[in-house]
Amino acid sequence: MAWFDWIMIRCAFLCLVALPAAAMEFPSPVTDDAYRSTDPAKVAMGRLLFWDPILSGNRNISCGTCHQPRFGTGDGLALGLGEGGVGLGPDRTVDPTNPPEDRIPRNAPGLWNLGAHEFTVLFHDGRIEETAAGLRTPMGPEMVEGFDTLLSAQTMFPVLSADEMAGHFSENEIAQAVRQGFITGPDGAWEKLSARVRAIPEYVTLWQEGFPNDETLDFTDISDAIAQFVEHEWRSDTAPFDAWLRGDGDLPVRALEGMELFYGSLDCASCHSGAFQTDHDFHVTGQPQLGPGKAAAFESHARDDGRFRVTGVEADRYAFRTPSLRNVTDTGPWGHAGAYANLRDFLRAHAAPRAALRDYPRAVALPKLMVNDWTILDDVDQVQDIAARITGPDRILTEAEVTALMAFLETLRDPKALQGRSGTPRVVPSGLPVDHGD
Repeated sequence: MAWFDWIMIRCAFLCLVALPAAAMEFPSPVTDDAYRSTDPAKVAMGRLLFWDPILSGNRNISCGTCHQPRFGTGDGLALGLGEGGVGLGPDRTVDPTNPPEDRIPRNAPGLWNLGAHEFTVLFHDGRIEETAAGLRTPMGPEMVEGFDTLLSAQTMFPVLSADEMAGHFSENEIAQAVRQGFITGPDGAWEKLSARVRAIPEYVTLWQEGFPNDETLDFTDISDAIAQFVEHEWRSDTAPFDAWLRGDGDLPVRALEGMELFYGSLDCASCHSGAFQTDHDFHVTGQPQLGPGKAAAFESHARDDGRFRVTGVEADRYAFRTPSLRNVTDTGPWGHAGAYANLRDFLRAHAAPRAALRDYPRAVALPKLMVNDWTILDDVDQVQDIAARITGPDRILTEAEVTALMAFLETLRDPKALQGRSGTPRVVPSGLPVDHGD
């Protein structure tokens, strides 16, 4: 597109919106220097490990089980079922021969653009973080030694979680090591997982190509490779909105109307700012709480205090990280507990959170477990406490506003990225079944 044409489109847009140009700031186009570089050899190794159930205690779940491309790199469930579940996505149900003890307490996040330098906090509560002093996790500084990046360090958590990938104490040697507190060292869970991988010649060959200066294939190599695969596979900066920012494409009028609301009168960009529509900060938005909550080991069901569990700062109670909105139309259900299965409903609720919390219809589908998923919402005092901490007024969106916002969010959908760069392998070196999702 010629420069003059691009200017004319911008002028037409600014004539369309109600606010002056100075009142709206758009992010700069995403460029290659926004991302860390990746090594093709490490990516190739990480791709197979991401899809290989060898890293789960019972050898039946891979990273890809709960991060399926066809569900926007999530699992399509409000709250997932890891160990003890069978099937994929919304069809995942309880395994009657080995039912889970509970659900995974938070919604599976998308994996978009995690190789960008600006992603320095991860998880809904930001419990792992890149700081000036290095990587910080609740497991202590000794647990992050050897990991190349924050995303690599994140890999340690699912494989150690009984409900996600490790399994429960009586089931396998990985779960037993975790329960006994043996994580690092020669008898630790990481070494036991690494030994499984080292026993497979194809992985050893891939490791030698990707880590030629290392002496031993260890867990940090495994996690570094998976992280580089995720960074490479799910980079997303070729959506229609990206083309518009670069001056290479037009957007529909309805999407431009939604953009005016987003960057203008509704001020969505005060939190959903920057190239990936996130300030990486934490806010109390009053999302409904369902499922087990983020309970401590001695608790059965608990409210999810969000960022407070990390900082201990009272103002952080019920605060959760602002999610990136890239491919948001494909990453449902929405909310830290997946409380909304319809994005239009979520937008209405997000704009008027107090009323939405009070009137939440509990319409989300959850696989049946012998647990009460509504412990917090059944407690009037708990609900009122959450509502009291929400800042800002309730704003009732009109149907036209919701439609315009949806049109804008659709411009953040990146069909090229949603396909993935290399796709799901048909087989993995362990020979275990791959959750293809097709």
